[in-house]
Amino acid sequence: MTTTPRIAIIGGGPGGLTCARVLQRHGIEVTVFDRDAYAEDRPQGGTLDMHETTGQAALRAADLDKEFFALARPEGQEMRLLDHTGTLLFRHAPDAGERDKPEIDRGELRRLLLDSLAPGTVRWGRYLRTLHPRGDGTHEAEFDGGPSETFDLVIGADGAWSRVRPLLSDDSPHYAGVTFVETGFDEADTRHPAVARLVGDGGMMAAHRNQALIAQRNSRARIRVYAAFRGSQDWALERGIHLADPEAVRAALLERFAGWDDRLLALLRDSDGGFANRPLYALPVPHTWTHTPGLTLLGDAAHLMTPFSGMGANLAMLDGCELAQSLARHAELDEAVRAFEAAMLPRAARAAEAAARGLDNAIAPDAPQGSLRHMRRFHRSTDLPPAP
Repeated sequence: MTTTPRIAIIGGGPGGLTCARVLQRHGIEVTVFDRDAYAEDRPQGGTLDMHETTGQAALRAADLDKEFFALARPEGQEMRLLDHTGTLLFRHAPDAGERDKPEIDRGELRRLLLDSLAPGTVRWGRYLRTLHPRGDGTHEAEFDGGPSETFDLVIGADGAWSRVRPLLSDDSPHYAGVTFVETGFDEADTRHPAVARLVGDGGMMAAHRNQALIAQRNSRARIRVYAAFRGSQDWALERGIHLADPEAVRAALLERFAGWDDRLLALLRDSDGGFANRPLYALPVPHTWTHTPGLTLLGDAAHLMTPFSGMGANLAMLDGCELAQSLARHAELDEAVRAFEAAMLPRAARAAEAAARGLDNAIAPDAPQGSLRHMRRFHRSTDLPPAP
């Protein structure tokens, strides 16, 4: 690049931070703006499986792959599928040394990326209020919590409800018809050993007739649990239940999953703490926009999809990496962004289509048959152990 552009990344998630790291490795200055007051302002969510050709590829380009594997959990690649009676239908157990999709907690990944950046790269407590096009390809960014600034390129890495996206697209996320209700267990191995045995070292899903119980092991013996079902995202309000009343939510979920095996109901009955409602949203497929000088999107801002492809964070990081590499490779800013979008948008559409199919298979009237077919196709099954 012949001149030093003023580049802003809006959003300090995995995609935005990966982009910043790779830009800095190429000697390109960048500033990240994040609405959180500080790095640990809020929980970062559960665990992620980093795929070899996407998330791991981005980490290699960021020269962080060794640090990643020091934190990752290869054993977390284990996956179990059960039916509502607790019968084990499928189990994938990773081979020794298998590193195709090792797990890492979102918080640990974010800290790894943040620690790799030059001091002062991230400006915390900066909520993007609006962007003003200046007519020459630059945009003035107006922030809550700081002064307005003008940039040659604004990269929207600000997630599902992006403040950058409306300048490029009229599309907004739609409810996908499935809601997750999250709860969990702390110190599961010692305080809840039966649940720990049921879940195993990685993830477990039990499914039946448009409903599922999904559990995933995090680091430090934390297990996150999601009750998933088709229906209204306002199900609690419609039943007169306050989500802040954990026992009312627990009772409603146990009623919804009545008839399931008691070992599975323990995921709801015995969990620690409260419940969080997490309706699933997605952008239209494909989601595209007319190229606009000085703006682009990556990650969920560009291609929000449900988690049933397992690709969200992986694609966001690959997006960030490839955008940074394109900016380093091309002499002109606009040429670099066009090249990035030309490669990213078709890839994102394919992944979003797969995510939509995955949701239809997993939370389905004939569940868990669709998930069983998918797992048999993409995993090598080991000999099935006795049911947990």
